[in-house]
Amino acid sequence: MGKSVFITGASSGIGRSCALRFAETGAELILTARRHDRLQALAEQIRNTYQTIVYTLSFDVTHAGEMQSAIESLPRHLRCPDILINNAGLALGLKPFHEASYDHWDTMIDTNVKGLLNLSRFISPMMVQRGSGHIINIGSIAGKEVYPNGNIYCATKAAVDSLTKAMRIDLLPYGIRVSQVAPGAVETEFSVVRFEGDEERAKSVYAGYKPLSAGDVADVVLWVAQQPPHVNISDVLVMPAAQASASIFHKKF
Repeated sequence: MGKSVFITGASSGIGRSCALRFAETGAELILTARRHDRLQALAEQIRNTYQTIVYTLSFDVTHAGEMQSAIESLPRHLRCPDILINNAGLALGLKPFHEASYDHWDTMIDTNVKGLLNLSRFISPMMVQRGSGHIINIGSIAGKEVYPNGNIYCATKAAVDSLTKAMRIDLLPYGIRVSQVAPGAVETEFSVVRFEGDEERAKSVYAGYKPLSAGDVADVVLWVAQQPPHVNISDVLVMPAAQASASIFHKKF
């Protein structure tokens, strides 16, 4: 591929799998996450396996100043990557609207919406100046269909869906492609985080059917990124064969 790829939330799940897939192509990687140790271990694995260049930045996407300082520490040619993958995101809680936690709401809005905005707003002007770039936002089926007790998480992913469309329109004159990959059920740490470490409850989410893996989603992201310059895959909804909508599954127990 020979391009530079900036991936947020790269220490686990879809972000980690994207890092490995792009490493296979020889891309120069900028990987970010809050968990420094995991990030460093992944970077070392990639360097040893693929002999490609990897830079790591540990910061919280919700802190714009921290993010800007971290990016400005990079070599100048990497501050504006060829591809930006906005992957960092999370769900917290699964309670009806009137019982949901204000703290959970704040964290989801700050991470899923403001985090994406902070990074995209910082990097996109450099892409505009250069006249090229590709922004790939990781959305969700939850941004297209609301499911019971999903309330604010669904709202944040609906915001990602709308922002992707708005960014595509506004950045169109400058040669910048904007895409969304929206997965259905993916078995990662997602549900463990949502249920605050309750692994048994998290496992029950994926019981009775075969969910997507993080690697399945990363394959789609790589395919989107590898299209020729005149092609933009605007939006991809990818779900397990056993999932028909946000809340309808065919489970075999």
